[in-house]
Amino acid sequence: MKQNQVFDHRLAEECASAFSAATGLGCTVSDKNGAVLFEKGYGCTSCRMCRLAGLKQENCVQTHIYGMSEAERFGGKYIYFGPMGLTFFVSPILGSEGSEAKITVGPFLMVELQDYIACDLKEQLKIPDEKLPALCRELEKVPFVAPDIVSHLSTLLFMSVGFLNNVSSSNRMLKTQDSDAIQGQITAYIQYLKSTKEPSRYPFATEKALLQAVERADKPEAQRLLNELFGFIFFSQGGDFEGAKSRVYELLVLISRHAIQAGGDPEEMLRLSQQYLYDLAALSDIDSLCFWLTNVMNTFMDRIFNYTNAKHASVIHQSIQYLNAHYSEHVTLEQMAQLVFLSPAYFSRVFKQETGLSFNTYLNKVRIEHSKAILLKQSLRLTDVAMLAGFEDQSYFTKVFKKFTGTTPLHYRAAHMKMREEKSSPEKT
Repeated sequence: MKQNQVFDHRLAEECASAFSAATGLGCTVSDKNGAVLFEKGYGCTSCRMCRLAGLKQENCVQTHIYGMSEAERFGGKYIYFGPMGLTFFVSPILGSEGSEAKITVGPFLMVELQDYIACDLKEQLKIPDEKLPALCRELEKVPFVAPDIVSHLSTLLFMSVGFLNNVSSSNRMLKTQDSDAIQGQITAYIQYLKSTKEPSRYPFATEKALLQAVERADKPEAQRLLNELFGFIFFSQGGDFEGAKSRVYELLVLISRHAIQAGGDPEEMLRLSQQYLYDLAALSDIDSLCFWLTNVMNTFMDRIFNYTNAKHASVIHQSIQYLNAHYSEHVTLEQMAQLVFLSPAYFSRVFKQETGLSFNTYLNKVRIEHSKAILLKQSLRLTDVAMLAGFEDQSYFTKVFKKFTGTTPLHYRAAHMKMREEKSSPEKT
């Protein structure tokens, strides 16, 4: 979340999406001035009723702002009618200084379609006959909700937004605590630098350790090392805050590039780097910078961890499928890494983390499993079995086979052929 945002947009969007999916009603997230931030389903921006009737869009905006003020007055929820007589209900989203946004549900009908056309469109709004056909076609998109259900739905929205408000408030408090902790660590490190008599040289060893922590997705260690580097930057800049911000940005770009090597989504990491340049320009003091840095590190770690988890599952599945289909061919770790668009070193590490085996060990295991079926064909020489299973050397095949099964290929064949003969022979009387 940006420093100038006072509520969690992501949580608000998730809340609106879930409510819309569950109820089939349109949900709109908008700020306290009526600007639409997100919409799911048939909401106000999708609705063309006002435009088709010749009414100004501003009328709808003002009605929704009024609805939010009434929701505040009546304890967090309010059911009301729009300029066209369609129904809405709303719950405000709390920011750091009161209601900063709202989730609005609607429009929808609470009366039968024909009654609405006769009473609202014709009698109350005096809609000309020539405009009625277009309005009736638009009304086919407007959902109907029975009156006795509307109040329950309004309560559900109120409870959902209430949860969102509590989570956002808790997150803000936690970020404030994290910010204080970060500032304390940076200040302590600056004091340490002041007390030492050694010359102020850039701590490349700390930077290297930081990048390794990012690669491991070790958030606490990465944050600690990052604080030390920020402390050095602030100390070495001698009070030049703008210069410190430039050095901070350079460091963040370096982290983002290393995060890409560690498996982060390249497009997402580049987008974050661009966003950080924009955000840094708006920061004017160390307090706001520390608060912002808390979110930066959390975002980096979340993006790396979440993206790589999803990507790892796909990579491992694709790799296993390929090995089972091509085990008899010459397959190397480098070739497999290239097929899944990863560096050999990173692919090797991911593969072992997910399967518990190194790539070569897993490939040998697959080949041995397939060789068991091939061995039961008595007409094949051991050299041919090894070749068909993907082994170029018969002696190496025998060695690997014994390692996985505890016996040699020929003993395995003999034992299983004997078992097969015993099963096929008639029982002795």
